Amino acid sequence: MGQAAMSAHENLEHAEHAEHASHSNKKIALLIAVLALFLAFSETLGKSAQTLGLELNIKASDTWNFFQAKTIRQTTLRTAAEAMTLEAATVANDEAKAAFAKQIDAWKKTVERYASEPSTQEGRKELMARAQALERQRDVAMARYHNYEYASAAYQIGIVLASAAVITGIIALAYGSIGLGIVGLIFTGLGLFAPETLHDLTHWFQRLFEAGGGH
Repeated sequence: MGQAAMSAHENLEHAEHAEHASHSNKKIALLIAVLALFLAFSETLGKSAQTLGLELNIKASDTWNFFQAKTIRQTTLRTAAEAMTLEAATVANDEAKAAFAKQIDAWKKTVERYASEPSTQEGRKELMARAQALERQRDVAMARYHNYEYASAAYQIGIVLASAAVITGIIALAYGSIGLGIVGLIFTGLGLFAPETLHDLTHWFQRLFEAGGGH
């Protein structure tokens, strides 16, 4: 009778352990599902930011090329105007001098227009400002991309740890998975709201290190 009671007690304990393990596994499965959802979001946001960054980089490069072309044309016309000015000084004919002066004036006006042309936004000054603005936008987009990449890595490792917790029954791995999920959320938040924070912190620490080394 005692042996039967002991056997029944053991079976009850096994059943309770199995039920507890099953309950824990359900929670971990839910954790994995949540991490996978966050991973999908960060991957999508990262891909979008990367694509935008590449597009902005191409636009900035094209704008700088246009700026360089304007610079070359401006330099060519300025040189031609200076050369014609010297040539005009050696000409005695008034009509020829007037023609030279007219051409020189036209070239100088074109040179000024190449320098700045607010009406079309295609002067060197406007092109430079546009290219620099595109570069700033590109840098922000790539900073977002890097934050989302870090977030994705954290989510992926978290999923691995959670899966290992199911297999091994080591709850500490599940807690580690939760911690990585929080890290991933932090990086996702930085990507959304403060993408250049990591870049700024890196530069701040670099300057601090350099200042310390200088002493």
